[in-house]
Amino acid sequence: MDPELPHIEKEISRRRRRRLFSHQRVPVRMLVPNFFTLLGLCAGLTSIRMSIEGRWDVALAAIVFAAMLDGIDGRVARLLKASSRFGAELDSLADFVNFGVAPAILLFTWGLVDVKGIGWICVMMFALASALRLARFNVAVDEEKPKWQSNYFTGMPTPAAAIVVLLPFYLSKLGLDANASRIALSVVLIYTVIIAVMMVSTIPTYSGKLLGERIRREYVLPIFIVAVGLVACLLTFPYETLANETLAITSLAYLAAIPLSWRRFLTKEREAQGNPSAAMPVGPSAPPTIDQGRVVDLRPVEPKR
Repeated sequence: MDPELPHIEKEISRRRRRRLFSHQRVPVRMLVPNFFTLLGLCAGLTSIRMSIEGRWDVALAAIVFAAMLDGIDGRVARLLKASSRFGAELDSLADFVNFGVAPAILLFTWGLVDVKGIGWICVMMFALASALRLARFNVAVDEEKPKWQSNYFTGMPTPAAAIVVLLPFYLSKLGLDANASRIALSVVLIYTVIIAVMMVSTIPTYSGKLLGERIRREYVLPIFIVAVGLVACLLTFPYETLANETLAITSLAYLAAIPLSWRRFLTKEREAQGNPSAAMPVGPSAPPTIDQGRVVDLRPVEPKR
């Protein structure tokens, strides 16, 4: 018998008995990020319905909308200091539906339904890989690591994988139909499996978490103008803004940037080994405190990405 097993079972039992919130009243600001997460989950479920009905453009728009909300809820949580373990778990479950199940259903109903068994196996591998990646992230979220490593993900994040795996769909709208031949269809199947493997791999990919911590003064107003213009275009011309050309170019650019990100990560890792002080892990922001005889961990929990 594994000597660590009783300790693990005791820890699991203790966590299950722990109260969700340590106070009778929860601040309203703690609920705001969860509203964004639930709204994104509604978009993901809507995408599944649209895929079943064969309305693939609407299904794609719902997935992109869910990805935008996924990028917002984490930043809102950090801005309001409203990060919580409940929000992190809810975000993981929503991400599995939005970026694991919804893209798989869209891809299968659009172009892989004709190959039936093999097509379903490939999209199922993609969905399962997203679940495994999210589980790995939740386990590793408490690990201490240097701050510069926070700018990188381990493997391809699920929102990016959901957008990139639909590249054959974008190309079909541009005239490169994957159903035109058996060879093209085989390429789509292999491509789907490759993206699934990328999610569970250990290849470092750029995250951009540290992007925006400090912005030069002269860039503040231009960023506001670009953001307002983008939102206005999205509301006025949603299809043109989310055109397949834009998504195809974005997906190809992201895939091309992965080797560059990997090379940059290795360079920084060598620099950190040469400078031991830079490789010191970032400690917790606040120590645990005692509340009514219980240990309450006040360290912020960073939502999943």
